[in-house]
Amino acid sequence: MRMRKDQIPDFIEEIIATGCPITAVGHDMYVFAEIDAPEDDVDRIAGEVQAICDRYGARDHLLLEIVAHLRSLGRFYDLNGETLH
Repeated sequence: MRMRKDQIPDFIEEIIATGCPITAVGHDMYVFAEIDAPEDDVDRIAGEVQAICDRYGARDHLLLEIVAHLRSLGRFYDLNGETLH
């Protein structure tokens, strides 16, 4: 199963509702940051996020559209020339 473009807003809304900070990084990637959640919630959030991801299916083909939607919501971090390792 593959996620459809029209499902992106619902997918992101469901991820945010778990308490997981989902954020675009630059213009071509995004991250799930369960590790930034309160320690007592990390396992619960990770499980809920995995269930949502499984339900929506593959989404690599929508990477740029997901990033664009996150940016439109103000959920982004620009790297400003910093290096990632």
